[in-house]
Amino acid sequence: MLAAPRGFCAGVAYAIEVVDLALRSYGTPLYVRHAIVHNEWVVRSFEARGAIFVEDIADIPEGSTVVFSAHGVSPAVRKEALDRGLRVIDATCPLVTKVHNEAKRFAAKGFHMVYIGHAGHVEAEGTMGEAPDRMTLVETPEQAETLELPPHDQLAVVTQTTLSVDEVGRIIEVLRRRFPHMQTPNKEDICYATTNRQMAVRALADQCDLVLVVGSKTSSNSNRLREVAETLGVESHLLMGADEVQPHWRTNYPVIGITSGASTPEALVEEVIGALIEGNPEVPVTVLETIREDVHFMPHRDLIQLAMAAG
Repeated sequence: MLAAPRGFCAGVAYAIEVVDLALRSYGTPLYVRHAIVHNEWVVRSFEARGAIFVEDIADIPEGSTVVFSAHGVSPAVRKEALDRGLRVIDATCPLVTKVHNEAKRFAAKGFHMVYIGHAGHVEAEGTMGEAPDRMTLVETPEQAETLELPPHDQLAVVTQTTLSVDEVGRIIEVLRRRFPHMQTPNKEDICYATTNRQMAVRALADQCDLVLVVGSKTSSNSNRLREVAETLGVESHLLMGADEVQPHWRTNYPVIGITSGASTPEALVEEVIGALIEGNPEVPVTVLETIREDVHFMPHRDLIQLAMAAG
């Protein structure tokens, strides 16, 4: 049983399209700061076309072209790129940009912010870089219970876009109790795609004996999908591809649910399905649709025109 929606979200599709257009427009070498999305298959496919992935702007030759990944970057990274004379193409997901803009707006008004996210995650580093002296990171409800904040008159919350909806809800509940004057966004910063995929995996877990999430171990939203299914009492595993399918899955579970992270190509899901029904092609494959998505982000028209001119 396949969850719908699953796989690529609009932000990931946008970032991948931007790198494709940049390669066609400017050729190689093309540098990408951090993995364009958290999926090794996608990264390898671009490396085969001449893209070079780096973590540090200092590793990019001066005057080169660089693409910023879907996860966004801090103002410090942008300044470093400018100082090195790099041509910058920004593939930041517009929904991540929205959170950056919120952080800048709160900082300009003198707020101190609690950032709900994962320490070390590239999206968290980028957003917190907007106002590093005005942000405190919280990862769990337990941390929220003991949180000590510097002196402040105004307090607001911003969040990473790829978190568990339930986990964020529990953290905000604690923060509201402890800091009644805290300001939260009108809508949760968790993006629509993360929310939709978690809702879909809930419906899947309700009807399945095993849930498989196809995605990278480095993908925050893929890990959250597995956790959501597991919290509902269903055995759940995160796997990158068909080579990780266990033989006993084919025989020990009457109904297997499959979903995939927002940066996972559908081809990997199809390979997993093929491995599961190998030797028994009459196994029915059904789709459980919970909501239909129609969001699309368009790359900048100048980049599209350059790619078209380059053929």
